[in-house]
Amino acid sequence: MDFDKKFSNDHAQSVQRDVDAGLRNYMLAVYNYMAMGLGLTGVVAFIAASSEALQAVLFSFPLAFVVMGAPLVMVLLISFRYQKMKFSTLQTMFWSYAGLMGLSLSAIFQVYTGTSIARVFFITAGTFGAMSLYGYTTKKDLTTMGSFLIMGLIGICIASLVNLFLSSPALSFITSLLGVFIFIGLTAYDTQRIKLSYVEGNDNESAGRSAIMGALTLYLDFINLFIFLLRFIGDRR
Repeated sequence: MDFDKKFSNDHAQSVQRDVDAGLRNYMLAVYNYMAMGLGLTGVVAFIAASSEALQAVLFSFPLAFVVMGAPLVMVLLISFRYQKMKFSTLQTMFWSYAGLMGLSLSAIFQVYTGTSIARVFFITAGTFGAMSLYGYTTKKDLTTMGSFLIMGLIGICIASLVNLFLSSPALSFITSLLGVFIFIGLTAYDTQRIKLSYVEGNDNESAGRSAIMGALTLYLDFINLFIFLLRFIGDRR
């Protein structure tokens, strides 16, 4: 009986070690994809912003609507169709989205100083890293908080659309401040959700798609946190 109990405990510990190793590899893949996507976005944004001629073309009518709207269309397409895509196709879509986002974000260099963009980026990276670590390590269930934050995000989207017509500095300030806190919370919530979505023994194709979708989620949290922080504390030209 003692031998059977010891064997059972050893087996359980071995299985747990395998799960922990698999989870670490999975989360590492998620963060690697996210980091490379952010890197691609940053490089494309910097190159596009460095050319006045390219900026004039990109943000001329009607091409400006394509540049600004294409990332939204692509992320919606990825979100609704990723389960039917091959891993290689989804990977290509992810890189394409990151590149298009870089073209769209190149406009911030015309509005904010390069120094403040760099400063806000590092603030964003530090804040994101701390909250993602919290989401990964906490034992607290963040589901309720996530539901509340998503409702807040919907409210911000509606307020931002209304402010397109009102052009109210006060409303812009409030939405920027709320946006910062919402995406700080969503970073922790999404990290925990991605961690809990890991399934041991997934086939490589499904695991690859899942890692890319997790990376896309965290990428969007980072980008939106960066944009709201920039609107809140960035130095305009």
